[in-house]
Amino acid sequence: MADPKGFLNHGREVARSRPVEERKKDWNEVYVPGSLLPIISKQASRCMDCGIPFCHNGCPLGNLIPEWNDYAYREDWGAASERLHATNNFPEFTGRLCPAPCESACVLGINQPPVTIKNVEVSIIDKAWEAGDVAPRIPERLSGKTVAVVGSGPAGLAAAQQLTRAGHTVAVYERADRVGGLLRYGIPEFKMEKRHINRRIEQMRAEGTKFRTGIEIGRDMPATALRKRYDAVVLAVGATTARDLPVPGRELKGVHQAMEYLPLANKVQEGDYVSPPISAEGKHVVVIGGGDTGADCVGTAHRQGAASVTQLEIMPRPDEERNPVSQPWPTFPMLYKVTSAHEEGGERIYSVSTTHFEGDEDGNVQWLHLTEVEFVAGRPTPKPGTERKIPAQLVTLAMGFTGTDRDNGLVEQFGLELDERGNIARDADFQTNVPGVFVAGDAGRGQSLIVWAIAEGRSAARGCDRFLTGVSELPAPIRPTDRALTV
Repeated sequence: MADPKGFLNHGREVARSRPVEERKKDWNEVYVPGSLLPIISKQASRCMDCGIPFCHNGCPLGNLIPEWNDYAYREDWGAASERLHATNNFPEFTGRLCPAPCESACVLGINQPPVTIKNVEVSIIDKAWEAGDVAPRIPERLSGKTVAVVGSGPAGLAAAQQLTRAGHTVAVYERADRVGGLLRYGIPEFKMEKRHINRRIEQMRAEGTKFRTGIEIGRDMPATALRKRYDAVVLAVGATTARDLPVPGRELKGVHQAMEYLPLANKVQEGDYVSPPISAEGKHVVVIGGGDTGADCVGTAHRQGAASVTQLEIMPRPDEERNPVSQPWPTFPMLYKVTSAHEEGGERIYSVSTTHFEGDEDGNVQWLHLTEVEFVAGRPTPKPGTERKIPAQLVTLAMGFTGTDRDNGLVEQFGLELDERGNIARDADFQTNVPGVFVAGDAGRGQSLIVWAIAEGRSAARGCDRFLTGVSELPAPIRPTDRALTV
């Protein structure tokens, strides 16, 4: 245990953000560099030796949170990093991007603000990189088996690293021009600077993982060729089919899917463009969808100099505190959340639905028409007399994803079966109906959190390793049916 009275002596503190007007002028991460370390030992001391650490179950990875809290309290950063990496391949990703279901499950959170687990996590890994404690783990011997991992998001990277460390020869195929999947082109720079991805890729290359970019399996290379070349395949292709909004005016110029808009902003930061082909500069921007992707669009629009930013959500505004009846501890509650992007300005409107878009004579969107809704028998129903329009010269659709891309032929070429939700079906070892073909992450689970993606990648790697060798010593944090405390 850390300090037995830590949770009594210290209140919750979180990372300090840079001033809004300062950070809106650049794309650097929003937090004050170095602001965590002076407070992190005290925050780690709030971990209260609760006997049954529900945070373990709240985290899909089963992170050993009380253990590395104790090491962080004692400022034994090397030991803390070892415990952190025992369950998580990429804690610098989750420490920045995960919504921290572990904190929702923290026992202290029953009647007090929970431990700042996420901030402790990112402090440990940043200190480990700074101290040179994150070194390549090169396998002692090679198995002679080859594996192709399709997709280089968090699930694919986790699976590839685990399988490489098990001694297999692994190649990662990525259809984009750079490795990282949605980490690279979906997450804005101000939430996670891409140097963190680059550093991990170099570690993985040093361990022996190969990367093949600009190759889309199903189009550029048929699935049959991949199957012939490798002993096993892990599919981590995500759930990239975006939910559309089929209303009049959807075809107008200036109405884009979020994943058409966000990657271009990231490509500017990579040096591919001087300015993005789709920009919010000087425009009235409307973001449809109240989730994290919508918030990413909001923050990006601020940095591009939008005239105004409005975010729409069809659901009612969530409560600010946990409802003990409908969302009891230790489940992951759906609460009103103010992200760094929302701190920077804009308006959020709840319980509204878009009826149509209106454009000018040149076919450019100019107005968005909406109506207030109320839920009747679980369905949103328009409220008569509440129709109005708001200016909209750039609209981004951030309403989630419906499943794996079916346009490239990958599912059909492999001959994969789908489950009732349209995801790629798999068994308890994450193996599909095709022997030797495994699936991990959003492609098999549906749209979910980064921490689930890494957990699935690790578990699929174990199933693949067992298929190749008959036995596996790799850890498997979850099964395909697991929900832990996050749903």
